[in-house]
Amino acid sequence: MTSTVSELFVPVPWGEIRGRVWGPRQGYPVLCLHGWADNCGSFNTLIPLLPRDYRYVAIDLSGHGLSSHHPPGVFYHLLSYVADVRRVVESLQMTRFSIIGHSMGGHIAGLFSALYPEMVDALVLLDAKPFVVTDVRETASKMRQGVDEILQFEMQSKKKKVYTYEKALERLLAAIPITKQSAQILLERGLVSVEGGFAFSRDLRVNFKSVVRVSLEQSLQLLSKTRARVLIILAEHGSFEKTLASTIQHFQERNHMCVTVQGDHHVHLNNSQHVAPFISTFLQTNLSPPSAKL
Repeated sequence: MTSTVSELFVPVPWGEIRGRVWGPRQGYPVLCLHGWADNCGSFNTLIPLLPRDYRYVAIDLSGHGLSSHHPPGVFYHLLSYVADVRRVVESLQMTRFSIIGHSMGGHIAGLFSALYPEMVDALVLLDAKPFVVTDVRETASKMRQGVDEILQFEMQSKKKKVYTYEKALERLLAAIPITKQSAQILLERGLVSVEGGFAFSRDLRVNFKSVVRVSLEQSLQLLSKTRARVLIILAEHGSFEKTLASTIQHFQERNHMCVTVQGDHHVHLNNSQHVAPFISTFLQTNLSPPSAKL
């Protein structure tokens, strides 16, 4: 499949959304959404292990990888990312497709599937929950924090730190539990060459608190709108397993599938062979297989 990889360019009002595309032009489309601070290289080791007759579209979300940053003064939040996904699928004339979402990409995929249920056939959540739930008692403080962070940022120097490649690699390895090979893959789109060395390509504003918040009641109501078949893949040492009880129960009651695999939050990148068989089977069948553990 690696011989059929091409670079993706989708124009948007403030620049372009970039990405990579694998597979035959007429293959059934599968949209791949990476996690926070990652880029579409997150799927480089997984996609070659998936069924070859599908067309996989992995994008760099706005402010990540090689995609353009939002204009000054504009927030990053789940709805803005959902709008970006809508722009991409409209540009590619994708009317019905499946989505694989990791971490934050799973949040985006879950919200997109609720808002556009007629478009999504199947949904794979990789160590992700479909919505970020906020205690209603904390909603105002979290929203205020998001507003304050971007206003404070606008008053500060915007100059990015410059690193040698080795120091950038060292910093990434210290930040998230990934292998050196995985880190090098992410840095292919995660660094840009600048005077004196390299800078991380992502927009610093993606670090700020989201100003869009939903309660548990709202999230369950949104989930009820989703028509897609759902596969949740949790990592034994991941980020979300202990906080997903209500979501898992919701999906299991509707005969969807949840599995746990060996690995950490980036298992799809570090140990893609642990998740590929489940995703492959799920994409190729209309029936949800029984729960399993690898």
